[in-house]
Amino acid sequence: MVSGRRAAHALVRFAVLVWVALTLNFALPRMAPGNVVDYLLPPEEGGSLPADQRLDLLRQFGLDRSWPVQYWRYLTGALRGDLGVSARYGRPVTDLLLERVGWTLLLVGTAALIATVVGTMLGFRSGWRRGSARDAGVMAGVLVADSAPPFFVGSLLMLVFAVKLRWFPTLSGLGRNDEHGLAAVVNVLRRVTLPLTTLVIANLGPLYLVARSAIVSELQEDYVFLAEAKGLSADQVRRHAQRNALLPVSTVAMVNLGTLVGGATVVETVFSFPGLGRLIYESVVARDYATIQGAALLLVLGVVIANLVSDLIYPLLDPRVRAQRESR
Repeated sequence: MVSGRRAAHALVRFAVLVWVALTLNFALPRMAPGNVVDYLLPPEEGGSLPADQRLDLLRQFGLDRSWPVQYWRYLTGALRGDLGVSARYGRPVTDLLLERVGWTLLLVGTAALIATVVGTMLGFRSGWRRGSARDAGVMAGVLVADSAPPFFVGSLLMLVFAVKLRWFPTLSGLGRNDEHGLAAVVNVLRRVTLPLTTLVIANLGPLYLVARSAIVSELQEDYVFLAEAKGLSADQVRRHAQRNALLPVSTVAMVNLGTLVGGATVVETVFSFPGLGRLIYESVVARDYATIQGAALLLVLGVVIANLVSDLIYPLLDPRVRAQRESR
């Protein structure tokens, strides 16, 4: 079990990280050049709007007060679950987030699962055959894919499979709303395939490299030589080594969620995918402070919670770490 002291320390770190995220969420959009009023009105009206009407427009979204007042309102509102009203859409930010978060969870969650399974399997197989031509080929391919930016991978996949072959739609929006049952499932799968593949390719590298390094390290341990000396088959030895090699892979898989979330913002923009990343992009273009803050906060909370869970469960997975920490 996780000790109470360790859990308390983890929760304190979590609270500090959330406060830092809230502060940065508040400050960064306001430090960007431009004014929210200029993006709410057509270009021909922005400069000619009387000062009192500009003030009324700012007051409508709570932007007429000083930064300290706005900051206090933002913190207290976030604690109550009130993230304000979107200047772009004129709707509560919470409602917008609830509409989009499911699509991002579908994309990021599925990509994380596939990237973890595929990267781990490739890494284990490559490490088991280290030094062979197949090992070198797989490593070269993974490193090339890992070095390519997500927007490039997404654009390339769109060009080949959507524009040239026409297997998938060029944009991954919601599409028709009158589809139900199997037709709706097929529609979602067709629209999510390209952005999902892009995220998996862009995040395969770290998991592959850690899995390969972990299995190579385990194969040098004494228990492996002992198992071989006892006459265990290669498959039995491999299972023992892979079980121990999964420990660092599990940690990297949780930490890799942060990269997935960041990549999802770019990928959703490339494919017009209706998730939080696309919402952030639209809000940044419109200087929609409330929506930027709410969406970014939700993404940061997801990453922080994933790291917190990883920090708490790792001692449960590795008895050596648990014994070392309990002895302190």
